[in-house]
Parts: sequence; C-alpha cells; structure tokens
Amino acid sequence: MPKRDDIKSVPVIGSGPIIIGRACEFDYSGTRACRVLKAEGLRVILINSNPATIMTDPEFADATYVEPITPEFVEMVIAKERPDAILPTPGGQTALNAAIAMHENGVLEKYGVEMIGANFEAIHRGENRELFNAIVRKVGGEVARSFVCHTMDDCEKATVELGYPVVIRPSFTMGGTGSGIAYSPLDLHRIAGAGPAASPTTEVLIEESIIGWKEYELEVMRDKSDNVVIICSIENFDPMGVHTGDSITVAPAMTLTDREYQHLRDPAIDIIREVGVDTGGCNIQYAVNPADGRVIVIEMNPRVSGSSALASKATGYPIAKIAAKVAIGYTLDEIDNDITMTEAGTATAASFEPSLDYVVVKVPRFAFEKFPTADTTLTTHMKSVGEAMSIGRNFTEAFNKALRSLEDKAAPFHWTGATGDKFALLEEIRRPHDGRVQKLMQAVRAGATREEIFEATKIDPWFVDQLFLIDEVAPEVAAAVSLDAATLRLAKRHGFSDAQIAGIRGLAEAEVRQIRYDAGVRPVYKTVDTCAAEFAAKTPYYYSSYDEETEVLPRTKPAVLILGSGPNRIGQGIEFDYSCVHAAPGAEPGRLRDDHGQLQPGDGLDRLRHRRSSLLRAVDARGRARDLSRRAGRRPDRGGHRHARWPDAAGPGPWVCRMPVCRSSARRRRRSSSPRSGVPSAGCSRRPARSRPSTARPSPTRTPGRSLTPSATPSSCDRPTSRVAAACRSSTRTTSSSPTSRARPRSARIARSRWTGSSTTRSRSTSTPSSTATSSSSAA
Repeated sequence: MPKRDDIKSVPVIGSGPIIIGRACEFDYSGTRACRVLKAEGLRVILINSNPATIMTDPEFADATYVEPITPEFVEMVIAKERPDAILPTPGGQTALNAAIAMHENGVLEKYGVEMIGANFEAIHRGENRELFNAIVRKVGGEVARSFVCHTMDDCEKATVELGYPVVIRPSFTMGGTGSGIAYSPLDLHRIAGAGPAASPTTEVLIEESIIGWKEYELEVMRDKSDNVVIICSIENFDPMGVHTGDSITVAPAMTLTDREYQHLRDPAIDIIREVGVDTGGCNIQYAVNPADGRVIVIEMNPRVSGSSALASKATGYPIAKIAAKVAIGYTLDEIDNDITMTEAGTATAASFEPSLDYVVVKVPRFAFEKFPTADTTLTTHMKSVGEAMSIGRNFTEAFNKALRSLEDKAAPFHWTGATGDKFALLEEIRRPHDGRVQKLMQAVRAGATREEIFEATKIDPWFVDQLFLIDEVAPEVAAAVSLDAATLRLAKRHGFSDAQIAGIRGLAEAEVRQIRYDAGVRPVYKTVDTCAAEFAAKTPYYYSSYDEETEVLPRTKPAVLILGSGPNRIGQGIEFDYSCVHAAPGAEPGRLRDDHGQLQPGDGLDRLRHRRSSLLRAVDARGRARDLSRRAGRRPDRGGHRHARWPDAAGPGPWVCRMPVCRSSARRRRRSSSPRSGVPSAGCSRRPARSRPSTARPSPTRTPGRSLTPSATPSSCDRPTSRVAAACRSSTRTTSSSPTSRARPRSARIARSRWTGSSTTRSRSTSTPSSTATSSSSAA
C-alpha cells in the first residue's frame, strides 16, 4: 500500500524541557519523525519548547513553534496552520496527554484533525489501568491483583484486601512519576496522597507487591495490515521494585528459555492487536516469578519510550523512523531497513525481526552528588539523569565496558584495598541504590556465596554467576607468570581495562598498555547489522571487541573522527549531541563517530563506532584509520570541553593541541610537563616518551580475604584450563576470509544452572532474522 494521499500537513509534538525521567530519547524520536515526514513531501509543523534539542532547528520542520506543550498553545497552532493530522507519539507522555486533552475538549474534531500513530481509543485502552487489565485478561494473560482508586479512602480499602507492601501507579504518567512502594500506612498516605495529582485523570492503581520478581520488556511494532514484529527483548538486571530507567538492562534477554520467550511474545502480539495500536510501536513490560514461572503483564506504553531508543541503538532497527512511516500509511513489508541489503543489492524489509549475535548492556547514570539530601533508594519512581550503553561479545565484556562509560571513577570494579565485612556488605546490598553493583562485587571479594547474594538482592542467579566469573579473572591475571598475549586477551575479552589490569598487577597503566601493544593485543571492530550477518551490512555500525577478525571495510579516502560527549548528566545535556549531529553532515566524507546519542547509521555517516569516549579509544580508532590514510583528522570541539583538551592521538609524532592557547601559556606548560609522565600537558609539542615494557616478573597483588595462589595459565585462549578461559574461547567467532562474507554462528549462552555448577550450552532463537512479520492470516 502506498502512503496516504489525504494527509498533506502534520504537526509533530515534542516532549518539552528535559527533566529526570524524560531525556533525549524523545528528541531522537521527534527528529526522526520530522525527517521522515519531510522526505515524504508533507508539510511538517513542530511544536516544542526546548531550545537545546535537534528537532527545533529550522531545517527539520517547515514551521517550528517554540511554545509550551499545553492543549491551549497546541490549539492555537492548529488554528493557524489547519493541518490534516497530528502525530503525538514521538513526544512521549507529554505530547500524548496534550493530544488526549484536545480530543476530549473537541478541538481535533472542530478543526478536522486526525490523530495518527495511535488513536485516542488505543491510547486510552493502553494507559487506563482498569481498561488495560481487562484487555490482558481477555487475551488470556494475567495481571497483578489491583484496585483503581480515586480517593484516599479507596486506597485504604485496597490495602486491606491486598496487604502491605503495595505498589502505587498513577495513570497517564511517565518515568514513574507519582509512583512508589508503600510498606506502611504512613507510606501509603505520602505516596498515594500525591498520586492523583500526578495523574491527569486523578487515578491511581494500588497493586499487589511483586518485588523481587524478574522484569522483562518487549518492543513491538504493528502496521495497518496487522503485520507485527518483535524488535527486541530486554531484561532487567535488577528485580521488580526498581524502575526500568534506573536498572541495568540487558538485550537480548539472557535468562529466558525459548519456551518462556514465546510465553511473552504471543501475549504481546495479542495485546497490541486488542488495544488497537495499528500504526506504530509500543513497549510491553512483564514480571516473571522466578520460583514458579508465573507471568504477569505490568503495563503497556502505546508510544515511543525510553526503551525504544535503547532497542533501536541495540539492534540497529530504526524504530522511530519506521513508526513515522507506518503512521502515514506504509506497511512494514514496504519499508526498507537502513542497515541491511540482500545479495541482489536491494534492502531488506522492516518486517524482518532483528537478531543479535552480541550482548548490549545499559547502565544508568545518577547525580545524587548534586542533591546531598535526596533519598538514594531506587524505587518505581525514576531518578537517573542519563545512561551509557556498551556492546560486547559476551555479557561480562559489555558489562565492564558500560561501567567505564559512565565516566564515574567509582563505577568500574577494582581488586585493590580492603573489601570490608561480608555481613555488613550483604546488608547494604539489600537496598537498591546507585552504588549497589560495586558493593555487590565487594561482597563477592569478601567471600559471600552465590546463595547469600541472591537471597539479599533477588538478582537472577545467572547474573550473579557472571559477576563471580568476572571476579575469577582477576586472580588468574594476578597469578600469571607474565603479561603475555594469552593473559591479556583473556582479561580483555571479559571487559577489563588497562587500568584494572594495572591495578591487579601493581603496574602503571601506561606500562600495561605498552606491553599490550607490543604483544599485538588490540581491539577489532564488529558490526551491528540487525540480522546476525544473514545479510550484508549496507551502513556499517560498529562496536569494539578483542576478537580475532575485524569487520571494518577498507576505505581509500580521508576521514574525520567526530567524538561525542558520552552519557547525559546534570551540567551536560543534549547540547553536545546537538552539535555532533550538525557536525556530521558538514564534515568531510569518510567520517567516523564515537558516541551514545542521537546519530544512527544513515545520518550522513560512513561509519558509526559505538565506544566509550576516551583518549585511549581515540588512539585505537585513529590508529585503525591511519592504516589507509595518515591525513585523518578529527573534530574534538563538537563533543564538549574534555575532548577539546585532548592532544592529537595519532600515535608517534608531534602532539597537536586543539585548544587556542597563547604562546606564553604554551611555554609555561612545556616547562612544567613532567618528563616521566609519558603524556605531556595541553599545548606541549614534545613527542610522548615511550615506556619500556617491564622484564621483571611482577608480583601478584594480594587482596585481603582472598587467595591468589598461582594456577596453571593457558598459553592461549584456545587451550582453556578454567571456566574463565573456556568462556573466553567460546566468545570467539568463526573467522572468514572476507569481512563482507563472514560466517557468524548465532550466539550461544550458558543456561541457568542455579547452584548445581553444571551448565549447558544451547543456541538462542528468541528472534529469527529470517522470520517475517506475524500477519493476521497466521496464528499469533
């Protein structure tokens, strides 16, 4: 079916100012929508009040109104522009609430404006707690026992039936606004008293507690022909009771069996059909009881959400773009995927479900240091201000990379210093807070067992075992006779940084890096291609890993490396993402990108590298580029002040300062630079001093409470002598002679073994790349 010809003009409603619980994911989706609609020849009218967003730049819309996102101001724009339809779904809950209010007030009917993306009935059924629960029961699903309340008397009656604790969820809110967990009548009056004020319908849901259950979510897309695809499955590291935005999340789901995955997939398809979201995407969340496998549907977001941005970056599937095309009449089988193409040179359709042969980990970024009196306990009300995402060949690699990407010195694990009392640490990790995962690793080092950690945190045993696996790498690195290539590759394939290895071995980070370079242990780049290499990647989107072969296609033209600003935090929002997006089209062809933000493959980029922004990463990426062109330059001024301070990272050669400094200050800096540091200060033109690799046998670091007895060290990862090395070997992919014709097996993972110590390897088929959309003619 072609696009609708009755729509000529469409207002896109943004999300307004950035607040905690609502960050740049809606700028991402709104920018995508504006680009798609404008490319289709429609007149695009944008309404948003945030000047730092990308979408409010004049070139993204035919008319941009910097006005508050309220029904009154949006009505004024509609009266002036007289559009044919309105698209609120890219703007999140703020835009949806404004559109719902205009529908109820008769504004849309008065001006003959149709709501597309999701109609009023679908939004109401999806976000009204009572109606949604009835729909879930109708399709055979199960919901938690709950009561819809409008007054405090109703809330008190509900707690008599349910008992404490109870979960309080206001309707039509985002980021868990107004929600919380009540353990006593005092908590009930504090949380539920403010809940009705947070809900536009003064409605709250009092729900039985499912704290400690496992949490999953599915990103779903449907078109008007009833084609449905599951884009991505996401699993929370933290159990129920912590908002998804505050939890560490993993894609694809790690601990689901194939049968369990189908028990989530089938109801998701039935729910999106029954709710009536027929032109766009939605997010459906589940809770699973780890004791008996009972599945409960928590809620549904009939719009783009924060998880949509994560799923899009994790899979390479352009969710916001495809949702906008579906909203104006296209079907999934008519929309080309931006990433992949067939052997015939044609693009694959958006009806192909993504399949991942890697692991993606998202870690939230908090800013409690800015609010010393704030409660650091994590609940159903979102408190994070940003997030970082990393990709790896296995969970341990992606997890360690993600912690370092937070740009918080306390976030990465360390194996130096005292661990503390085991029982005190176990008591501390019972409370979800921003530093719990670091305390959890300290408890592991202090001798806590898997059973004790699971009992204290209810974190799934598979994830607990992965943390023990990380902790097992440190003694092997410390006890190794020397830092040979096998030992370095073992540590690197589990995500250890040079600084962490240096701390374990008692060396300087520069020494470890030089030893690693001399041993030829450098990262390679793998491709995010949506379909696990079943088809060739048309727009390369890369992540780094210490694997065997690189998949970066050769280039013959100069390149510009654009460095991003990393995760959002208070004091650094999306303004640097804004500048990077505009720098990409203006840079020379052959440019690269290093960021976690707005840009995606197809945005005027030849290559997109998803890595943590640091000097070492710039050296590695630049070193790769210099293999074919020594004229490669970079744009450090686009990613913020810290990138502008970096010297030119081109390896051997003169350091070039990119910051404008006067000659006198440059002379002072040259005189004050230390000859032993190996890294001169900004403005210095001296070549860096090469550090010599240590020839003496390093002594292993002794950690209190743990034994670092030397053990047999494998000469290579292909001859494992422990489960650590075996896991290292299992992460290696089959190599091929050509990056474009590589044969990558589907990722295998370790099945849950609880505490038996046995493990089985099975292939994951939670999403098959060759499977097409589920249509109305086939069974769900």
